Amino acid sequence: MIRAYKFLMRPTVGQDQALSEMLRDHCSLYNGALQERRDAYRHVSKTSVTYGMQSAQLKDIRALDAECQGRWSFSSQQATLRRLDKAFAAFFRRIKAGQAPGYPRFRGVNWFDTVDFPKDGDGCRWDSTPHDPVTRVRFQGVGHVKVHQHRPIVGKVKTVSVKREGRKWFVVLTAEQDQPEPLPATGRVVGIDLGIANFLADSGGGFVPNSRHGRANAAKLEAAQQALSKFPRVRRDKRTANHRRAVEKVTKLHGRVRRQRLDHAHKTALTLVREHDFIAHEDLKIRNMVRAARPKPHPDKPGAFLPSGAAAKTALNRSIWDAGWGVFLTILHAKAESAGREVIAVDPRNTSRQCPQCGHTSAENRPTQEKFHCVSCGHTAHADTVGAMNVLRAGLVRREAQPA
Repeated sequence: MIRAYKFLMRPTVGQDQALSEMLRDHCSLYNGALQERRDAYRHVSKTSVTYGMQSAQLKDIRALDAECQGRWSFSSQQATLRRLDKAFAAFFRRIKAGQAPGYPRFRGVNWFDTVDFPKDGDGCRWDSTPHDPVTRVRFQGVGHVKVHQHRPIVGKVKTVSVKREGRKWFVVLTAEQDQPEPLPATGRVVGIDLGIANFLADSGGGFVPNSRHGRANAAKLEAAQQALSKFPRVRRDKRTANHRRAVEKVTKLHGRVRRQRLDHAHKTALTLVREHDFIAHEDLKIRNMVRAARPKPHPDKPGAFLPSGAAAKTALNRSIWDAGWGVFLTILHAKAESAGREVIAVDPRNTSRQCPQCGHTSAENRPTQEKFHCVSCGHTAHADTVGAMNVLRAGLVRREAQPA
């Protein structure tokens, strides 16, 4: 079992500058490798450049540019090239699947914020001074950086990553550990229905309110974005101090919303895992749900379009992103695995239209967003509770059908 740990680093001024230079040089390596692949395909008879070919060039690149590329870890630079190779693999996969290709893009310095070290001890060393009461991590070319380790690490550290968020630096570790001791059985099962009005409803009639962190901070974010938009677009090294402060304010506000959303997801998932042995949820295709509304050309007026409800769809998409369903489900599965709980995703079709009493399925069973009224047997309940009950029933059926 692999667990991830994220700790705040407290670098000195010199180490902060060295970490920034490390990100800059890895970004330059990424962009250079991308440019080589593009040029080889366009100008050399559509020749494909592979990761192996580019990795073999690293030794010469480090020798020619010893002041920049030569001072960083060889394995971390290989990880950066693998990152580009994965981007191209995903690009070709999307082409074969008939999806929007999304050709890999060049990264600006502000958009390249992570450097990976594939193995602890190769270019990096976690807890590099074990006899020091202060935890430190050592990076090649940077030195021993203090770390605020707020919880112990269980298992053997496998990989180490450096991540920049705004003006803060974090170290992200992955550790391999044995399967932990499962939580005591509760004998309870639950189905959950994710929504917008309420974050989720459970099959027992309970509700978790939607905190809407994005909407709560929308006014501050809008003001900060407007203040930032007043500055002209210039190169990063020519930006004024006021412009940098405006960028930092926007970054800080977005970071606060992200942390609030994560905190809400962690607490909600932990409560579900502690109180239930089995959890069923809808298998939501969130990426399909938040697609923009397609324009509808007017049949009689060339160049004109019919109303497509784009504004309402945009508002719905924003609410779905603000709820953070994908993040919550990822956290729920991770916590359930650690606790020895079982989580099953079921088909969401007609879960809010099927009567849990008589089984009658009809669109007329849900006259409003919140109300469920079966036209066959007259059963009434909250529509989200009905959906959660049907999700639980489908989850239990699927669990029984699974081979032992």
